[in-house]
Amino acid sequence: MRIAIVNDLALAREVLRRVVLSLPGYSVAWEAADGEDAVAKAAADKPQAVLMDLVMPRLDGAEATRRIMRQSPCPILVVTATVPGHFELVYKAMGAGALDAVETPTLGPGGEPTNAGPLVARLAKLDAALKGHTGSGFFPVPATRAPSVDLPRFVAIGVSTGGPDALGAVLAALPANFTAAVLVAQHIAAEYAPALADALRPRCRLPVGIARSGDVPRPGVVYLAATEDHLELAPDCRLRYTPTPKSAPYRPSADVLFSSLAARAPRPGVAVILTGMGTDGAEGMLKLRQSGWYTIAQNEASCVVYGMPKAAVERRAACEVLPLDLIGAAVVSQLRDRAAGRG
Repeated sequence: MRIAIVNDLALAREVLRRVVLSLPGYSVAWEAADGEDAVAKAAADKPQAVLMDLVMPRLDGAEATRRIMRQSPCPILVVTATVPGHFELVYKAMGAGALDAVETPTLGPGGEPTNAGPLVARLAKLDAALKGHTGSGFFPVPATRAPSVDLPRFVAIGVSTGGPDALGAVLAALPANFTAAVLVAQHIAAEYAPALADALRPRCRLPVGIARSGDVPRPGVVYLAATEDHLELAPDCRLRYTPTPKSAPYRPSADVLFSSLAARAPRPGVAVILTGMGTDGAEGMLKLRQSGWYTIAQNEASCVVYGMPKAAVERRAACEVLPLDLIGAAVVSQLRDRAAGRG
């Protein structure tokens, strides 16, 4: 993989260069000391991925990400000194199309990179996705239900690249008296999911929380998947996390969530696939449509990356394809029709 490095600190660029060159098959495409230079270099020589700092002179990493994704789209991984300390910019960058965020490695006493494990792991996932291993490794789920548990209808959302802004737009359209439980599989590292939930709450009239194993889904609550495993509806109709399939490069997987709902949810609900790289969610959404769910894919024009929705459309998994600003209202309308026995 040809990796571009964007950071205003020469020492940080050197650490990242050493990490990249230590990986078999990886090379450094170019380096940039600020966001404006990165935008120009990406337009002249598009790399296979960009390691993007956030706080830089002339143009910060969030805006540089937005411009690169508009002019020369390619995978962008935020690499910054402190993710919690810069989460507002991390949120903006991920909304603009960054895939994930990780903290910058440092140099050890002997000049070797330290704390590079998280960055190497993210690059390995990205490499797997670019080589075509972008789905979840979809597998059949036994159709078991627990009638003793009184479950609400569900709205299930799968989203990846560009997700925070798209997810916020959909959740903002849901009314305070919403009667479904909302389950969200956003591709994001587990350690950053709580901060994402915090960022979403001001935009949403519903409570937004982290899904925990053993939770009984309640109506009018948004549950955000937040571990390195996959969120699913268990046979006892509680939420749980599963490590299977371990081969999925993006976690948590929308395919796993969707397929568990297709097999175990007592009543059909509404499923949505939003902007994202890869194909995760398409196979699971097809199962939901075949089970009577109403399924919606975001349209190409409003996506940061038209990967996951495109895969759903190509598999004929989506009942409807809509621009982002109409999806929330469509979800509300479809749930109202189902509650009235019209769907």
